[in-house]
Amino acid sequence: QVRLVESGGGLVQAGGSLRLSCTAYGRNFSSNTMGWFRQPPGSGRVFVAAIRRRNVNAYYEDSVKDRFTISRDNAKNTVYLQMNSLKPEDTAVYYCYVREEINVHWGQGTQVTVSS
Repeated sequence: QVRLVESGGGLVQAGGSLRLSCTAYGRNFSSNTMGWFRQPPGSGRVFVAAIRRRNVNAYYEDSVKDRFTISRDNAKNTVYLQMNSLKPEDTAVYYCYVREEINVHWGQGTQVTVSS
């Protein structure tokens, strides 16, 4: 029914950039908050960024606030995460999500690896 498809992960050197994308299928989520969590190796899943439906109110974890930019295209049911000035500490599996009244739907995750 609901499927979130992520892409854009990969291996980059410190200081490089990646853009993650996540497209939702099966339902229209243009009115729902979407965002990203990440799970570093050996750690729990933590919040990265979120954006509300108007595409103007964005929220970031402090460590990425000046380097990452979240955006969305409601016509495409897609959320993006532009990641610049990547650091080795950004290495993680990145998961997109969409928040409904009761449920939270998650993507399958995409690996981001930043070498030093």
